[in-house]
Amino acid sequence: MLTRDDQTVEDALDVLDAIRPLGLRHIGFKDIGVGPDVLHELNRSIKAQGAVSYLEVVGTAPEACLRSVRVGLKIGVDRLLGGTDVDAALRILEGSGIGYYPFPGFPQGHPTVLGGGPEEVAAHCKAFVAKGCVGVDLLAYRATDAEPLDLVRAARRALGGHTLIVAGSVDRPARIGALAAAGVDAFTIGSAVFNGAFSPRKGALLSQLRDVLAACG
Repeated sequence: MLTRDDQTVEDALDVLDAIRPLGLRHIGFKDIGVGPDVLHELNRSIKAQGAVSYLEVVGTAPEACLRSVRVGLKIGVDRLLGGTDVDAALRILEGSGIGYYPFPGFPQGHPTVLGGGPEEVAAHCKAFVAKGCVGVDLLAYRATDAEPLDLVRAARRALGGHTLIVAGSVDRPARIGALAAAGVDAFTIGSAVFNGAFSPRKGALLSQLRDVLAACG
């Protein structure tokens, strides 16, 4: 994710050029931090690199979320992450081919934290899949009411073969390993590489990202 502190970095286009040598195939950004023109160009440039593009919705208020869904539709991202008004989002995205991964549980605030326990997350996952979502975007390590991996395991069981993405605070190799063992399909990472937190003894962004890729095995 071309993001830091839950918003797209202002020089995201420059960063995208800098990381091109890594050949990343999944690159995303948030719906805040830069203007619509930059978001459009980011999406175009990501696809030009042969990668899948992702837009993650930051806001949790219904109207703000739906405005962001419309932005994702307008610029033509491949996949949309986040939001909670699933019915309305799916109506907006109908026929677009954009894969939708809403937040299970009860996200709130900015930076976003996640309320709810395993049973509630599982129920949301089942309901979202039944409505036509291709997976979910789980803020496991932002949980306030449960152990993160308990939420992950509950979501994994409820989703069956649908995609489980974990977003937020994946900031160390041990967490990547734990998520893989729990059956997570993908995770997002942004601040941890921009802040140098993932590999504290290394200073370059490319070094941080290479270590993330190495941790993925």
